Amino acid sequence: MKRRRQLTQAGLMAAAWVLSLLPATGLAQTYPARPIKLIVTFVPGGGADIIGRYLAQHLTTALGQPVIVENKPGAGGVLGVEAGLAAPADGYTLTLISSSYTVNPSLYKLKFDAVNDITPIVQVSQGPLLVVVHPAFPAKSIQELVSLGKSRPGQLNYASSGQGSALHLGAALFADAAGFKMNHVPYKGGGAALNDLVGGQVDLYFAATASALPLVKAGKLRPLAVTGIRRIAALPDTPTVAESGFPGYDVTLWYGLIGPKGMPADVVNRLNTEVNKVLARKETPAKLEVDGASTAGGTPAQFQAIVTREIDLWRRIVTKLGVKPE
Repeated sequence: MKRRRQLTQAGLMAAAWVLSLLPATGLAQTYPARPIKLIVTFVPGGGADIIGRYLAQHLTTALGQPVIVENKPGAGGVLGVEAGLAAPADGYTLTLISSSYTVNPSLYKLKFDAVNDITPIVQVSQGPLLVVVHPAFPAKSIQELVSLGKSRPGQLNYASSGQGSALHLGAALFADAAGFKMNHVPYKGGGAALNDLVGGQVDLYFAATASALPLVKAGKLRPLAVTGIRRIAALPDTPTVAESGFPGYDVTLWYGLIGPKGMPADVVNRLNTEVNKVLARKETPAKLEVDGASTAGGTPAQFQAIVTREIDLWRRIVTKLGVKPE
């Protein structure tokens, strides 16, 4: 009997040891068991923050645990991504990235592999930028902006949410296509850039539509164009850049959710499912459409493909324009 008990105890200990070596995917059956941190890689008040807080609000309800937004801006979103990828790959630290994420590998010496060191979860939204100016700015259209820029080479100042951001490169790509030079004034986020544009400290801004549109509606900014391939419902009379004499110009801002490399598959699938449910809510498309964006959604593999493709695209553009980090 004693020998049998010893064998049983030894068997239980061996089983426990084997289980300890298995991936933590089984633990995902109770996920989440505590609050989740959602790192937003830009400052409060910008488009990323608006999307992130909307997502966090509904995921809190869906997951039954608080989803807490933490803004961590800097270096075009790199600092926030570094913090998110340094966390355990257990689904309790997520990072909301923008399309600027796919620009950064061409500008910075990153501490991580932008393709292989992440777990893609889902693309959240997509939409054009909005080219906005102060109401006192003399140009009232893209054509007039081009004429003004050529008559004042190197004198116009354009804001961005950070060096190497999609907002920066969207403006730089336009100026290159139009054949005139502007001065880049990078900020540490979209909110600060908009504040200085409203205050007249800079001349124009290729802005995230979600953050610029309320100021347009309030008469504090004037829109010249949208950067996507079609007009937006919120501003039906505002043409696209392509319509304004630059066919083929198309710059889209998107947001998506990632985690550290190696997240359990069932945790990823749970998060992907819940985010897709939020995007499918009746009010979500209408909310995003008002801000000039649309829902995206899809699978982790589809989001991975977008990230990989755009990293290659922006690398070619950064090389062509000679953009350097500041």
